[in-house]
Amino acid sequence: MTNPTLEPQEEKLERIRGYFRGELLTLRETLLRMASLAHKNLSTALESLAERNAKKAKHVIEADLEMDRLEVEIDEMVANFMATQAPMALACRLMLSASKISNDLERIADQAVSIARRSLILLDEPPLKPLLDIPRMGKDVLAMIKGATDAFVEIAPEKCAEIIRMDERVDEINRQLERELTSFMVEDPKTITRALNLMLVARFFERAADHAKNIAELVFYLYTGKDIRHEAELSKTA
Repeated sequence: MTNPTLEPQEEKLERIRGYFRGELLTLRETLLRMASLAHKNLSTALESLAERNAKKAKHVIEADLEMDRLEVEIDEMVANFMATQAPMALACRLMLSASKISNDLERIADQAVSIARRSLILLDEPPLKPLLDIPRMGKDVLAMIKGATDAFVEIAPEKCAEIIRMDERVDEINRQLERELTSFMVEDPKTITRALNLMLVARFFERAADHAKNIAELVFYLYTGKDIRHEAELSKTA
């Protein structure tokens, strides 16, 4: 019986919280472990680049094995739950979303590994330019991951819109940086290798932002039942 003193939104939150028990609670906690590790790996990869720290870069590469293990663990939990239970609508959405979210988190960790590897390569040459734009991108992507995780934990789909909008800012920084690095390469061919590596690092952050955006869209779908993944594209063709 619902508490009559609760407001409608609070009633909804209480009902959703009630679903997270047993196997669903374990699944939720495993997803949160993945999110925490993805955030940590990407943050450490950014530090390895900014600090020119080989030890941190190598740590990111080694830590990726745990992300792979957790992704497999979540897929097995989802398959087992769907095979043995008769889930209700929210639980079905959680199963569908969990598998996709874990994949996006694993891909974010992959981008962190790629950034760490480029950091090691960049250590072999002097810095091309002060790192300003890439740390800005990294900070935004980390905020997107944290925001999507908070929306999931707090059952707050209304927070997802801002996370999705942040992806556009990351895209714009990436485009600006590509133009700047291209001009470096045109003016001085000796900078080509360093410029290309920095361009790749920016692209890895941009891809990580895309995955964080995907997670926000999945969290919105989980708690509302509404799929907003292609709304912008659909509105352009309407």
